[in-house]
Amino acid sequence: MSLREIYHNKWVRMGFWATLYLLWVIWLGNYWWLFGLVVVFDLFITKKVKWAFWKKEYKEGEKHNVWLDWLDAIIFAVVVVTFINIFFFQAFKIPSSSMESTLFTGDHLFVSKVTYGPKVPETPLTIPFTHNVFFGKESYSTLIHNDYRRLKGLREVRRGDCVVFNFPHGDTVLTRYPSEDYYNWVRNAGREFTIATAGPLKVRPVDKEDHYVKRCVAVPGDSLEVRDGFVYINGEQQQVYPGIQLAYTVVTNGQRINSLTLEKIGVDQDGLMYDEQLPGYRGMTLTAAMLKEITACPAVVSAEPELDVYPPDYPDSYLSIFPFTEDYKWTRDFFGPLWIPKKGETVALTAENLPLYSRIISSYEGHDLKVDDEGRIIIDGKEASSYTFGQDYYFMMGDNRHNSLDSRYWGFVPESHIVGRPALVWLSTMANKSFPANIRWGRFFKFV
Repeated sequence: MSLREIYHNKWVRMGFWATLYLLWVIWLGNYWWLFGLVVVFDLFITKKVKWAFWKKEYKEGEKHNVWLDWLDAIIFAVVVVTFINIFFFQAFKIPSSSMESTLFTGDHLFVSKVTYGPKVPETPLTIPFTHNVFFGKESYSTLIHNDYRRLKGLREVRRGDCVVFNFPHGDTVLTRYPSEDYYNWVRNAGREFTIATAGPLKVRPVDKEDHYVKRCVAVPGDSLEVRDGFVYINGEQQQVYPGIQLAYTVVTNGQRINSLTLEKIGVDQDGLMYDEQLPGYRGMTLTAAMLKEITACPAVVSAEPELDVYPPDYPDSYLSIFPFTEDYKWTRDFFGPLWIPKKGETVALTAENLPLYSRIISSYEGHDLKVDDEGRIIIDGKEASSYTFGQDYYFMMGDNRHNSLDSRYWGFVPESHIVGRPALVWLSTMANKSFPANIRWGRFFKFV
């Protein structure tokens, strides 16, 4: 008997698919889904219910209805792709330059949810193939809402991983400026002005917050510090990954650097202007390899990083740098030291360190936090001198260190916000060029 004949035996097919379904239920951890084995049994053995009710069974010689055949194919594709998106892989497009030169604006990725374990959908009523918006309207309903739960993954988030996550400040969205940070607006302009100018407000559940991608530079329990734009973990400088770049002031002998030379080196020339007064270029973003090539150019006299010391340069201020208080004199290039909260660990709470953890306590872990007139910290109606963290937290930074809104601007990323790990670039396009020159052919099917 051939393998084809064995597979077409109804009992063999039922056993194969029932086994796969059973393994999925065990992974899901919700054993109410075991009732689905009845459906599997009926599909292959009893065939009492026409589960694909839209599908027409044709008699021999009967002409096929093209529209019904297309409907069947579309429904099958929607079900299969939705299942894959939820539990295994999801398509994602890099929207900004914050990860250049590691991930480029216009990169189309497949994000692995299996690596860290997929989240069970918290807001399952969603229009297929949409995230949070469809033709300007919300593409989901909160009629059904599940508590956060993550299935078993292959491993934990590691230092150095590129990670896709839900934007921690994305729970409140400005309707007129949905890509901007509501909390940053409120700190700088006040809530009333913010709502009047950029509102009304939208509130989104965690799994419907916008997707961001950054590099994880610190994991729970780490002590992080940024010095001269470089990251130090537990007192040791972190590896400088090839894509990490800073902005430099490049002084020349009065000559411009040939644009073809800049293109060959890989310098982003969008917005790059030659300043005759310098003479040279300000804000030239360079990796370590690019810096070496730029300084070797005959016209270049010097190249110095544009480091931001306290007080922060415009547009930064203490109101835009976490934890948004003058007590912490931090900038994007000199930040910390900062301890990254770890599940089960307890920290003493004081008026000085409360700004570091207040959003964790009130927003991410759902407690009622107040400070009374006498300066006492009140959590859920009781005075508190310490706090034990309910989940792990991470610190994320973009590789384009001087052009990245990351944890330096909004703090910790909760474990509940982690979506997955970029696995494969399957297409990469440039917005400022036309086809076929806009395609980065060298990035086709590039593993991240």
